[in-house]
Amino acid sequence: MPAEIPTIVATSIGIPLRPRLPLDRQAAAIYRLALDLAQPRETPRICFLATAVGDASESLVRAYIAFSELDVRFSHLSLFPMPNVEDVRGHLLRQDVIWVGGGSVANLLAVWRAHGLDRSLHECWQAGIVLGGVSAGSLCWHVGGTTDSFGLQLQPITDGLGWLPYANGVHYDSEAQRRPLLEQLVAQGRLPTAYATDDGVGLVYRGTHMAEAVANEEGKAAYLVERTADGGVHETRIAPRLLI
Repeated sequence: MPAEIPTIVATSIGIPLRPRLPLDRQAAAIYRLALDLAQPRETPRICFLATAVGDASESLVRAYIAFSELDVRFSHLSLFPMPNVEDVRGHLLRQDVIWVGGGSVANLLAVWRAHGLDRSLHECWQAGIVLGGVSAGSLCWHVGGTTDSFGLQLQPITDGLGWLPYANGVHYDSEAQRRPLLEQLVAQGRLPTAYATDDGVGLVYRGTHMAEAVANEEGKAAYLVERTADGGVHETRIAPRLLI
């Protein structure tokens, strides 16, 4: 059965960039959480989208190998050079979890909108299929955030799908430009209240409510970043639930 409430798992947790091996217990924890939230009635179906890296074959191969030892029916949706399935909407609606990889969120949004994938994914979300992703696959569901889509100097992205009425910060502890730029954008009112994640941390949204933060390693955190009445910014640390 699908999740009872529309659910998004927005993370800074990706498939490890290591030799081609199945997911270990730590790396698999976030995907097992997404599957538990989806409440599948039979062998769960996961569809992987690598749009943010132009459906790069290396990313797809790594994903298939990573998920090979999980008890799932794994597939992918490519849009380059054309969709790899005849009925894109139908394929997505048959999934339990749809997971979106990292890369360029600006390019991802443009390609999704060109193909009408934004509408199909919204339908999936409303139908109880769990949507999730890392980095660009986290930012995309929000109003916006900070991105390296345009170069090494981070820039704002403000035209996200906006289903979650917040900004989003990813890689908060590992990329030095992320925190100060997000704080600046929230303080200026260019972005709304934001939720941010250290590497290894994810946010579980039930509907549009941020229900909990989770992590696959100790010592990490999520953050609530809010604009103050005097035009400053206040950051609240959120301790995540450890998944392993």
